[in-house]
Amino acid sequence: MMKAIQLEQPKQFRRIEVPEAAQPGAGEALVRVHRIGICGTDYGGYLGKMPFYSYPRIPGHELGVEVLAVGDGERNVSPGDRCSVEPYMNCQQCYSCRRGSGNCCENLKVLGVMTDGGMRERFIVPARKLHKSTKLTFEQLALVETLAIGCHAVNRGNPQEGDNVLVIGAGPIGLSAIEFVKLSGARTLVLDLNQQRLDFCKRVMRVDETILVNGSELEDLKRATNGSLAQIVIDATGSNKSMANALDFCAFTGRLVYVGITQQEVTFPHAPIMHRRELTLLASRNALPDDFTRIIRLIEEGKIDTRPWITHHAAFDEMIEAFPTWLKPEAGVIKAMVAME
Repeated sequence: MMKAIQLEQPKQFRRIEVPEAAQPGAGEALVRVHRIGICGTDYGGYLGKMPFYSYPRIPGHELGVEVLAVGDGERNVSPGDRCSVEPYMNCQQCYSCRRGSGNCCENLKVLGVMTDGGMRERFIVPARKLHKSTKLTFEQLALVETLAIGCHAVNRGNPQEGDNVLVIGAGPIGLSAIEFVKLSGARTLVLDLNQQRLDFCKRVMRVDETILVNGSELEDLKRATNGSLAQIVIDATGSNKSMANALDFCAFTGRLVYVGITQQEVTFPHAPIMHRRELTLLASRNALPDDFTRIIRLIEEGKIDTRPWITHHAAFDEMIEAFPTWLKPEAGVIKAMVAME
């Protein structure tokens, strides 16, 4: 038997034992979990606010793993490889998959959300979902999935050098988007309710402008952009109110990308803003295999510094007790990391 942690229902974790993982078949790999990153999806599942979550569930989809064994004929990975896991289990058969959009597969099962994830010692995963590196640590590999969410969202917005890009929400997903806005050469602006987070963005992330939500944020954005507003707005809040108001910040012919998720309705006036400015509204879901490959290369090359990201740690046996404290704003959590060993 193996130790595992299960989220039995909202706000109720429990330690359990699960059967030992099987040996891998064709196209599969048996992996040992070393690090598990905690993200907004985990918090949403814990609070009962994640629309795709089902219970009971073994969480964990931001993973740094070691390959223990592979199925016959497998060439993508070998025993001993250190890998990041692409946790989007797509069917490879539906319309979306056939078009290369497995991130929004019609039958998608995300590890730790719709099917059991990596908060257990070992498990079987399709080998095609493993992205190896000979240089990155397990913690860095566990961070790749968070960065991939931001990478894909920025790709959806397609910023060009010199564009004004406003990221709303400076939590982990917003920060991951900021990394890739900066790499695009666009001008990076960040809007948030929390001055501490904005200070972090300015000091550590080196963003061009920060704007505090204080009732005058639209005027502040106009001043920061010489009146043009933002060509691209990326809303990473998961707040239906913020998502509705985000249109106000879009320049004429601008693009708005929703990467945060809400269970509430999002409403906005069509003619005065959406139609008059000829805006484009985009959703961003998960990420693509090439995003993982690109991110691993960028970290290896030193173009993404992972050091500021990981602010909190817990051993596996400490996770249940520590988890609720990470939800408190005063804790200053950017990324919490759980160590299996």
